Amino acid sequence: MFVGHSSLAFAAKARVPRAPLAALLAATFGLDLLWPVFVLAGIERVRIEPGNTAFTPLAFDSYPWSHSLVMAAVWGGLAGGLWYAVRRDRAVAWIIGALVVSHWVLDWASHRPDMPLWPGASSPLLGLGLWNSIPATLIVEGLMFAIGLGMYFRTTRARDWVGSWVFGALLLFLTYAWVSGPFSPPPPSATAIAVVGIVFGLLMIPWTAWIDRHRPARG
Repeated sequence: MFVGHSSLAFAAKARVPRAPLAALLAATFGLDLLWPVFVLAGIERVRIEPGNTAFTPLAFDSYPWSHSLVMAAVWGGLAGGLWYAVRRDRAVAWIIGALVVSHWVLDWASHRPDMPLWPGASSPLLGLGLWNSIPATLIVEGLMFAIGLGMYFRTTRARDWVGSWVFGALLLFLTYAWVSGPFSPPPPSATAIAVVGIVFGLLMIPWTAWIDRHRPARG
């Protein structure tokens, strides 16, 4: 998923306004922020295979260290533990840890059976295959995105043009990147995919941190 992940971050921000939106988005996309680094390091592998699923041409041959359920729990525990060590906020730490693990759950729903439970050749590979249908993916993720944003809009307000127009630009960027994916030419290489993934993380975190300072909680 893509905007499906971000929808959980917006919903979490609505429930716990003191939690920084950048940290919540980094948590929901956490496994995908690790994955391109592991691909570039040769630890994990992905191929370009048009038709692998209807929604994406990527064939995820091996990504147990970033995308297995056991490692998602490990990464979630580390992220939540680090937040607690720095901020001493137990509730937000639990939310961040849970959002990291939620990435595996949403990917399990969208991927074909390529999601490992644990690192190692003995792990079963799971996936419900939502990506096999472009219309179903757009409906399910779009509904999640709308609900998450609806919760966020009801509990925050724009303080100025940054909170409105810069936030609007973020939503346009996320929507375009998501909707255009299945209709765009396949990426040229696995390296290009990994580089784009790293750039995405480097862009999104400061962008959302900037917006968060200009969209305080209502009341």
